[in-house]
Amino acid sequence: MPPRPPRSKISLPYNYTPRPYQRPFWEAMATGVRRAVLVLHRRSGKDKTLLNWTIAEMDRRVGTYFYFFPTYAQGKKVIWDGVDKDGFPFLSHFPDHLVVSRNETEMQIKMTNGSVFQIIGTDNFDSIVGTNPVGCVFSEYALQDPTAWDLTRPILRENDGWAVFGFTPRGTNHAYDLYEMAKTNPDWFCQLSTVDQTFLEDGSRVYSQEKIDAERREGMPEETVQQEYYCSFTSGNVGNYYAALLETADHDGRIGHVPYNPSLPVETWWDLGVGDATSIWFMQSIFGREFRFVDFYESHGVGLTHYAKILKDKPYVYGTHIAPHDINVREFTTGVARIEVARDLGLYFEIAPKLLLAEGIDAVRRLLPLCWFDKEKCKRGLRALKDYRKAWDERKKVYTNTPVHDWASHPADAFRTGALKQSPGDGVLGRVGSVSPRSNMHFDVFTYDQPRGGAGGTDFDVFDYDHE
Repeated sequence: MPPRPPRSKISLPYNYTPRPYQRPFWEAMATGVRRAVLVLHRRSGKDKTLLNWTIAEMDRRVGTYFYFFPTYAQGKKVIWDGVDKDGFPFLSHFPDHLVVSRNETEMQIKMTNGSVFQIIGTDNFDSIVGTNPVGCVFSEYALQDPTAWDLTRPILRENDGWAVFGFTPRGTNHAYDLYEMAKTNPDWFCQLSTVDQTFLEDGSRVYSQEKIDAERREGMPEETVQQEYYCSFTSGNVGNYYAALLETADHDGRIGHVPYNPSLPVETWWDLGVGDATSIWFMQSIFGREFRFVDFYESHGVGLTHYAKILKDKPYVYGTHIAPHDINVREFTTGVARIEVARDLGLYFEIAPKLLLAEGIDAVRRLLPLCWFDKEKCKRGLRALKDYRKAWDERKKVYTNTPVHDWASHPADAFRTGALKQSPGDGVLGRVGSVSPRSNMHFDVFTYDQPRGGAGGTDFDVFDYDHE
């Protein structure tokens, strides 16, 4: 067996002392806890705590350690180039004599004992495939693509590695689900601390009431104050476009078990990515009055041939395929439009109208009260719809009218594409575009022959879904 690398002669953590409310986390992890959730208010020192824990672990156990942020750019801003309120660089918590190299391009640090630290954006989580981490931090997890955790957790389980999730709430999304699970799981450390529960050694508050009152006077919405400083999950819906409507759908029992009905055609709603993800919703409409989403699929880095095969392999009989207007754009390299490629594969698309983004979002909002979702098959799509949100202007302390472009954008855009083509029988969508006749039905695998009585079927037994 090779000799163990020499331990650090300097005390770790370096230039950091845990505050009173941070010590329970350190104590729990030091006793062998492998999973932790820290729900902490803004300006509570989450990243300073988690970075220093990671550095201490890198010295204790040689391995690869990932520090995940929602985006690569955010990781660079917060940790790689970041400084604390006293002007101390975050990376200076790595003692110089323990560092062999720093790779600016990869945001990677190698230590003398062989441990590797790297900042990763979950907007590019495929970069971690095939790696072997032993410790992972998920910073601002409420804003991250949860797929990164799904890909990492089996590796950490096998390696007896650890994972820590630090965030301030952003509605009742995947981070909320994780927190709710961790609260009752004895294998997890779980902490939620508001500004009323975080104090310095001298007993003063970490973030004073005067500062919060100043935020209110400067125009910060009360819902945002509750979210950012009092860790309210429900107030976090203030910046989300559809979260409240989806909570209503869940409360009304419209998110549960929604099986495929072979008596009805399946309509697909698409957002077509090139470098980004392609998202597809699978929907069955009942006379334009109920929209039942039986499935969802997403992938990226593959061509239309892949998606044509996915549709063919599913047990559905298809009606209309709806794509955004940019399907007509010709590829720079080939000069061929994707709609032409799709036709060669047997996929005949109708194109959603090109309206303003705000009109499309409004169309989705008016459609959602008529929608049912299969909870399991549409899980990722539902997460994305809940997380689709306005960008926050830190300088003006207001939400902008522009959505954040992240992992949630593609499923939300696909849903908006379909919503723009609907015209419910009760007029809920008003003037939003109507469905054009189903022409171009040339490939049996992807088309639907309407039964007697029209597209809606012949009998009311088509409504007999088993809900949960």
